Amino acid sequence: MSKIVLKNYADWQQDDTNTTFCPKLAILREKGRQAFLSQGLPTPKTEAWKYTKLRNLSDEEFVVESDDKNSFHCHDEKCHCHDEHETGSHEHCCCHENCLPFEVYEVNFCNGKLKADHFHTTQGLSIVSLTDAFENGDVFKYLNKSFDINNFPFAALNSAYLEQGVMIAVDKNFNDDKPILLNFHSHGDIKRLSNVYNVIVAESGARATILEHYYCSGAEKSVYFNNIVNEFFIGRDAYIRHYKVQQEAFKAFHIALNSVQVKQGGHYESFCLQLGADLSRQETQVVLKEPHAEAEVNAVYKMNGWATLDTTTDIKHISKETVSHQLVKGIIGGKAKGVFQGKIHIAPDAVKTEGYQLHKALLLSDEAEVDVKPELEIFADDVKCSHGAASGELDKEQLFYLQSRGIGEDEAKTLLIKAFTDEVINKISCTAVAEWIKSL
Repeated sequence: MSKIVLKNYADWQQDDTNTTFCPKLAILREKGRQAFLSQGLPTPKTEAWKYTKLRNLSDEEFVVESDDKNSFHCHDEKCHCHDEHETGSHEHCCCHENCLPFEVYEVNFCNGKLKADHFHTTQGLSIVSLTDAFENGDVFKYLNKSFDINNFPFAALNSAYLEQGVMIAVDKNFNDDKPILLNFHSHGDIKRLSNVYNVIVAESGARATILEHYYCSGAEKSVYFNNIVNEFFIGRDAYIRHYKVQQEAFKAFHIALNSVQVKQGGHYESFCLQLGADLSRQETQVVLKEPHAEAEVNAVYKMNGWATLDTTTDIKHISKETVSHQLVKGIIGGKAKGVFQGKIHIAPDAVKTEGYQLHKALLLSDEAEVDVKPELEIFADDVKCSHGAASGELDKEQLFYLQSRGIGEDEAKTLLIKAFTDEVINKISCTAVAEWIKSL
């Protein structure tokens, strides 16, 4: 795939004008390209990817489009986005067809391209495109700073094509429960590789909610690849809620890295719902850098067919008196495969730390599969840590009880699955988002 993706890399760079005025960007792109080429695609011998095979992804040839502002990137002539392109109006854009039942600060991506240069926000909240952030230079203090690009091949690939995304800055003591929606709409009209890189910086005492939503309006079996990187920098006593709903087409690919650093008293709350894709990997790395930093990393995944849904977490307790909780649940049917890899690392100085991790899976067919790899690395005394994993079928006694009360078998199964997943969804502290997710 490295040759397939990068074979037209020089042409893509030539079409882009950002590197002309920003040498730092050119350096970052070249660093990403070299890191990707040196790592290559993960193989079964790559420990972090041993359960998630990339065979279908490796066989595809994707198109990477440059950000040519004089052209339009949707190839579906029936799409309302063409009306927007012709009229200059956002009212008919298909990005707005999927309305949420609550108010948001909206940022739209269509086929991986940012749809606007200006965003409606409020005092204390800044959202700018990466292009604008390149110009003022602030973003370079954060790009690639929270993780080692040489350990994440797809993040390296993303950096090689660094162009699309936003920088979100939340000022000191900002407090607003209105979510910031990062709305990713794909048409599925061509085999497109979209690389999006977002940087979120929350200053001390800030409180904000980030909501990512991925969906496709094209055919159910559309083939495309969304490659996402989010870097979070959470200041002292700041509280960031990060929720994600991924509803890609059934033949799509979705690989995402969330890299998070939390300072003293800061809190990172996350939840991810994976519902679609042929292959999806949601990887979260959290570094609790200072005392009393906390993280909640929860997730639910549901899939039938042949899909592989991967949830990988790595929580690093670097300082004393830090706390982390993880609860992940999966529902797997057909010949689908669920993967959970969760690591808790306790550094030598991280005394009086607490780290908890639990994964549970329901297997709805004889051919469904789940691979689980929980890990604890403890190098300090006086800590409280636990991890566990369990998988099995729906409880037959509970099914029998519901059916004996006049509830049909299918409805009874639905009720039990809902109760199984609601335990995780109920941990979402934003009630409006939790209720919307339950309705999906």
